[in-house]
Amino acid sequence: MRDKTYLQVPRDMKHEILEKLAEAIYSFKAYPSDQEFNDVATALIQKHPCLIEPGSANGCNGWKNSIKFKMGNYRTKLRRAGCTDVAVNERKRKGQAPHTSIKRPKRFEINFLPNFPDGEDETSIESKRKELVEEMRKRHPTAALITKNMDSTFALRRRELVNLEPPVKDTMERWPALFTEGQILAEFCRLSSKNLNTEFFKELDKYTPRFFEIFKSKGGSVGQKLQKYLQQVRPESTDITAKRTAVLRGLPVILGDENTDFFKTCFDCEDPDMSHTPIGILTIIPEDRQASPDSLHLESSGTAIILEGRIVMDDLGNLPHAMCLLFGLTYALNLEYPQQLKYTFDFIQRVLLSLGHKSLKPKIQSLKNLLMQ
Repeated sequence: MRDKTYLQVPRDMKHEILEKLAEAIYSFKAYPSDQEFNDVATALIQKHPCLIEPGSANGCNGWKNSIKFKMGNYRTKLRRAGCTDVAVNERKRKGQAPHTSIKRPKRFEINFLPNFPDGEDETSIESKRKELVEEMRKRHPTAALITKNMDSTFALRRRELVNLEPPVKDTMERWPALFTEGQILAEFCRLSSKNLNTEFFKELDKYTPRFFEIFKSKGGSVGQKLQKYLQQVRPESTDITAKRTAVLRGLPVILGDENTDFFKTCFDCEDPDMSHTPIGILTIIPEDRQASPDSLHLESSGTAIILEGRIVMDDLGNLPHAMCLLFGLTYALNLEYPQQLKYTFDFIQRVLLSLGHKSLKPKIQSLKNLLMQ
């Protein structure tokens, strides 16, 4: 520190440093991004200035490259040892473009593809899955048994959903309990270690007053649409569901998402055809109500979730409840976010639930800045 003499790192010492770093990185993420490798290298030379590389532009480019290579070697060791979340990508790149079909956590899942529990194999877990299916056929399934077996079959379920990417119809047949509210929330907790229901509504309610101010400040066609939502919710109202509905319907509007094919309505006397709807929320309204596209339908008869052209959950009560569970289902089923609401779902993930990188897309960063004012 006194005379700025940098350490000439011996080969065995560098090997030890890189091994420890790879082990620590893997405990957070199996496939870090380039920016995350840069963050690790920067943190290393800040913690130990003697490791700064005098010939490097930022003092750590060499370390960054070494950490990248070491991380690849570390994954190879784990793959040979049978670690499933990296073994799934064995030989994936042979004859393919870089990163093609590489299966990795997309949205900061902590337990993306776990190994089977000790003492269990595919046969023993499959028997528990069949027991689950039989239990779900009962009029009153035993909640404790379902929770226990859903926990113990988690690894098998993730292998199927990540490796095979089955249609939602097949998943409903093999894992019917996964389409119940309690197990959606439990599965989200298994994947991300977060309480979806609590955090989703806590953060949504925290930002609601500021959202209403932002809605009022908007002009043009966006402002006109937002005003129609605001007019249906009285400022002095204590109806928290109405306020949440207005925010969730207005969020795609200010983010520039196209939500006309996502939020669906039908009358309670109809049998709607959803075969052409890949993903969406269906609000069921009384026959004597007007089905306006700008209506929040606060007095609906019920709400349902649509996936791959079929209703997978219904009788959900209200739109905010359905939106929360649909977000949980995208994690539980390893689904892509709906293209027409990609910014909205990304906002929920990164801002409301704090899952993901600190760097945000410009639209989302701009909205977050407005919310913080």
